[in-house]
Amino acid sequence: MPTSTPPAPSASPAAVHGLPLRQLLMSLGEPLVELQAAPAGLDVPVRDVAILDPEDPATASPGELVLAIGARGRAALPALRAAGRAGAAAVAVKLDAPGQADALREAATEAGVALLSVRRETRWEHLDSLARAIIAGPDAPETPEHNAGDLFSLAQTIAVLTGGIVSIEDTSSRVLAYSRSSDSDEVDDLRRLSILGWQGPEPYLSKLREWGIFQHLRSSDSVIAVDPHPELGLRRRLAIGIRAGAQPLGTIWVQEGAQPLAPLAEQALVGAARVAAAQLVRRRREVSADVRLTQTLLIGLLEGSTGPQSLATHLGLDLRRPATVLAYAADSPGEGRALELAMGEVTGLISVHTAARHRSALLAPIDSRVYVLLPELPAALPMTTVRSWAQEVVAAAGEHLGIRLRAAIGSTVDGLAAVPESRAQADRILDAMGRGGVGLDVAALIDVQAEVLVSEVLALLQDRPGLRDPRLSALMEYDRRHGTRLAESVLAWLDALGEVRVAADSLHIHPNTLRYRVRRAEQLTGIDLAQPQQRLLAMLQLRLPAEGPA
Repeated sequence: MPTSTPPAPSASPAAVHGLPLRQLLMSLGEPLVELQAAPAGLDVPVRDVAILDPEDPATASPGELVLAIGARGRAALPALRAAGRAGAAAVAVKLDAPGQADALREAATEAGVALLSVRRETRWEHLDSLARAIIAGPDAPETPEHNAGDLFSLAQTIAVLTGGIVSIEDTSSRVLAYSRSSDSDEVDDLRRLSILGWQGPEPYLSKLREWGIFQHLRSSDSVIAVDPHPELGLRRRLAIGIRAGAQPLGTIWVQEGAQPLAPLAEQALVGAARVAAAQLVRRRREVSADVRLTQTLLIGLLEGSTGPQSLATHLGLDLRRPATVLAYAADSPGEGRALELAMGEVTGLISVHTAARHRSALLAPIDSRVYVLLPELPAALPMTTVRSWAQEVVAAAGEHLGIRLRAAIGSTVDGLAAVPESRAQADRILDAMGRGGVGLDVAALIDVQAEVLVSEVLALLQDRPGLRDPRLSALMEYDRRHGTRLAESVLAWLDALGEVRVAADSLHIHPNTLRYRVRRAEQLTGIDLAQPQQRLLAMLQLRLPAEGPA
């Protein structure tokens, strides 16, 4: 039967009376779950979370959010019907294909129970911990689950960047989140016992106190290394305190596995500690609301729909200090891996790296790109410094995630009011890089000025057919219909400035073949390539993609 914990006598009012489904969905947010059906409305109370294992009989209890683990798509129909009969609040299920939602929505409507679809990359244990923390509310007693959620994702990001095994603990050495480990042989005794008991075992903690580790973590922002002690079952590890000003909030531990930690592990930990601090300053619901507001204001500023004053007031930023925008885009990671999942991993990596370099950095994913606002920059910060930060992120994404990132550096502007200009320039650079012909992974406008302008002219020609020469369009159509390569040959000849042998070599054809193709193109279209203006337009228009299948 589903695993669920009945409310304890000291449970919060939300856990006893139920949290409206509407409020739970607002707190969980669209990135985790999506509402598919709510036949009883959004005010049904959610009192608890139940995990339904696929081998268990389909049962539920009133007011439960049932997590149908392992029952993808239509396999979740029994769980939906059982939840409806029992008066459960909602059922969460993962879908294998978009078309499965229709049958499940129909079943949920008939059963009178809400249906939530869970993103495929979401880990069930994260959703379970986060939903329980939200239902418990800010007045509930502290538990390891209370600050879970995003901390698990952060722990996994740190593990990827450092090459180690990560745990995040509070000031009482209680485990709040930890990374996955594929090889149990790499885990030492301290890690194993801490995870099993959700708290570091006292004999080990006393040794860490004796060695002065905890004193350092409480009083310093720097990383400390703990030497291996095989006689105690301890491997080498790094640690850093999570702090808000002088207030200690917890600790991040990275245990070394079978391989040495990454060379930049300490730098990654500095950024991770700052990201973790933002998540631990306030309780889960307060943090969620604050993060959503910050994201809304930041996206509004980047898009130019919201002025800078709101964001500056919310975060205490100086409106007049220099700022710049970095924009990142990922090449498709290929088959078997959703780009959305990849971008989620990239976003975590960018946030940790950027926080390590600039304390006030802000990050916002918009569509398929990730934008980083660097406010309050030093007036004399060299472009080479920002470029090196972006290059670190690109290199880390390739090394740790196997994803090729492109990064564009927007102009440095005089204050937050001009941030939309910096974002627009970063987008122009990324657009040009995405069209090809730019052999750089990180670029500012000075690096790709010509490519950006040509890219924008091509985009104009693409969007406005009336600006094109119909004779060149007819040449491309002729190639499409007859399987010839006249347009390609003309473009190669133009790019080579009329050097026939150079152009022929680039196409792997004989020079006489190239000469014939160029003459044939002029005969078919009436174009005079001796005219500079016609050559210029041909060099541009023939770069447009051919339309329609061959």
